Amino acid sequence: MNKAAINLYIANPRGFCAGVDRAIQIVEMALEKFGAPVYVRHEIVHNKYVVEGLKKRGAIFVDELDEVPDDMPVVFSAHGVPKSVPAEAERRKMLYVDATCPLVSKVHREAERHDRTGHDIIMIGHAGHPEVIGTMGQLPAGRINLVETVEDVASLELNDPDNVAYITQTTLSVDDTTDIIAALKERFPSIQDPKKEDICYATTNRQGAVKAMSEKVDAVLIIGAPNSSNSKRLVEVASRQGCKSMLIQRAADIDWSWLEGVGNVGISAGASAPEVLVEEVIDAFRNRYDVNLDQVMTVEENVVFKVPAILLRD
Repeated sequence: MNKAAINLYIANPRGFCAGVDRAIQIVEMALEKFGAPVYVRHEIVHNKYVVEGLKKRGAIFVDELDEVPDDMPVVFSAHGVPKSVPAEAERRKMLYVDATCPLVSKVHREAERHDRTGHDIIMIGHAGHPEVIGTMGQLPAGRINLVETVEDVASLELNDPDNVAYITQTTLSVDDTTDIIAALKERFPSIQDPKKEDICYATTNRQGAVKAMSEKVDAVLIIGAPNSSNSKRLVEVASRQGCKSMLIQRAADIDWSWLEGVGNVGISAGASAPEVLVEEVIDAFRNRYDVNLDQVMTVEENVVFKVPAILLRD
């Protein structure tokens, strides 16, 4: 029986970013250096496949530091942590390795700088996301005002409306953030921008690739975790371009009936989804269809971040 033909367009760049690569490498190097088990506070990155793989190698994932014995090494996740977490680790004389993405750390330093210069600080982000909790936890409670939507801007009450600065979560939708920034600038004309945009290069690049790919396809599958902010934003970007779009964790999640009558499908992956899951999805299509494969390349990435020196010392 002849298979139906389908065109698959694969977005590039996609998948792992430099911060995720570094975070996973940190856990792997910690396991090699210190031996199993190594504790990790929160999911090192938002991807079940990655987390399960590290568990098999001896990583133990916990929600809070009080679940880690004093004499065991602990890694902090790529999303960053409030200042209270390393402070508690130091009080307990624990061996800890911070895997916070350097681009998230940049936002932390911005927040501290704005605080020193007496600015009222606004953060654009999603309440409850680990990165937002970590960034807001760089300063005492109440020093950073969180906004999630344009509507939130209207209800802001600040001490000094003429001395305001904003920062953003690194994994937001570029388009959504543009609208919120416009609303902030309308309400606070003297508001200070970040010196360099806070939304990270990988988020921007992946959203740009999905936009370009969406022009060629009718449906888009984004590979990523349901708690991954940057993956969910990719689904939204494709939907905005007029494509029906769906978030899947891996090939087994594909709803084939959803793709009936679709001849052109786009595939991308969030920044914490490994390439092996992209290959798995392509193979699943090949099992059902006569696949014509094409890449949609928008930009080349060559960013690499160094691992903490503690892992390199003898």
